Amino acid sequence: MSIPIPSRQLFIDGEWREPVNRKRLSVINPSTEEVIGDIPSATSEDVDLAVDAASRALSRNKGKDWSCASGATRGKYLRAIAAKITERKPMLAKLEALDCGKPLDEAAWDIDDVAGCFEYYAELAEGLDAKQKTPVSLPMETFKSHVLKEPIGVVGLITPWNYPLLMATWKVAPALAAGCAAILKPSELASVTCLELGEVCREVGLPPGVLNILTGLGTEAGAPLACHPHVDKVAFTGSSATGSKVMASAAQLVKPVSMELGGKSPIVVFEDTDLDKAAEWTIFGCFWTNGQICSATSRLLVHESIAEAFCQRLVSWSKNIKISDPLEEGCRLGPVVSGGQYEKIKQFISNAKTEGATILCGGNRPQHMKKGFFIEPTIITDVTTSMQIWREEVFGPVLCVKTFSTEEEAVELANDTHYGLGAAVISNDLERCERMTKAFKAGIVWVNCSQPCFCQSPWGGIKRSGFGRELGEWGLENYLSVKQVTQYISDEPWGWYTAPSKM
Repeated sequence: MSIPIPSRQLFIDGEWREPVNRKRLSVINPSTEEVIGDIPSATSEDVDLAVDAASRALSRNKGKDWSCASGATRGKYLRAIAAKITERKPMLAKLEALDCGKPLDEAAWDIDDVAGCFEYYAELAEGLDAKQKTPVSLPMETFKSHVLKEPIGVVGLITPWNYPLLMATWKVAPALAAGCAAILKPSELASVTCLELGEVCREVGLPPGVLNILTGLGTEAGAPLACHPHVDKVAFTGSSATGSKVMASAAQLVKPVSMELGGKSPIVVFEDTDLDKAAEWTIFGCFWTNGQICSATSRLLVHESIAEAFCQRLVSWSKNIKISDPLEEGCRLGPVVSGGQYEKIKQFISNAKTEGATILCGGNRPQHMKKGFFIEPTIITDVTTSMQIWREEVFGPVLCVKTFSTEEEAVELANDTHYGLGAAVISNDLERCERMTKAFKAGIVWVNCSQPCFCQSPWGGIKRSGFGRELGEWGLENYLSVKQVTQYISDEPWGWYTAPSKM
């Protein structure tokens, strides 16, 4: 069932170009630890070429450039991209599973979302034409005013490895819909499907320079992109530590940024719920995407009256998860993305033991998986709020458990974190759910579920989880600049100053 990894170059100005330094990075299958291909490794010289290409895309043809094209025109390209993505879904899903270890069923679901996201922003692009001049009501009849929404310009998009093509699309689709020209820098740990997006754009005839794709190391390609003087905005998704560095680089030029960073999200389970339903959502909320999701509800707060019975169910559900090669039918947990990530997660689990926590289940390599970066679904109890495992983002299939006795205590424990991306509540009492929704300090709240995401709704967090919103109309606004236009319309002189005497 395996397929060869296409050998691509960098995608710059509508063409495939070898990196200036001619270097390449190995692609490692996390299921087998084998090298299965390579990708080009960009450096600052390639960033310069890509930024130049993007700039030209916004200055070609004397007013007929990408930024001046109608929303309807841009929408046609986005719909064509969506159609090509759908056509290539089987191949793209397999490439993603091979590249980052995502179970094939999940990868296929992601590719559907990619196509849907391009379709959605095609529709929003088309709607921009009608909103091009938004009138403003003024208190003075001698003036009229309207607002123009214009593309920000050249944007740098830096994306992670857990949803390689989908996270790229969350930025690329609205940026192109707005009329920006973009340079996409995906994670070096999973770039294969992002390069395939370049081929899709080439085949649909996207104008040269509108989208450029640079693979390579963060220090060699991402950093120079973030601080490039001709990049007008940077949008970043990744760790809080790296996001801080990107912000610092952009700050040198007072450049706008949007940040979608880490999380340590709570899921609060009350005593009045169906335990099996709650168990499945709890497991899904933490172990989906192999536990590698910034919004993972990895801190379980369960009411003390049901804690023992609920944990038994969690163990039972966890042990029933099929762990296998991601391409194997029915796989529900694949490997984490790399050897470095595997060792990091193992160290988190080891530190939890040292600090006095109990490993209720998991914590090891599955016995039937002799190779690959596999970690069993892990549930940890006897956790205190000062422990590393409770406070820091693991980014792996690791769930921590604490009990609570009152709603007020649950709120306090849920909000006791530097992060604020997601939060979930499971209860049959909808009034209680409403109170919890308002009390959570987070950008996303799930009620009686965890992790569903739709491109029509805003996505983003508060505190150290970042700022700005992706998806929905908010995602489009990320790439638009607001311009006020005010006109004096009276035939009478303004009359503030006394006119000079006629000579």
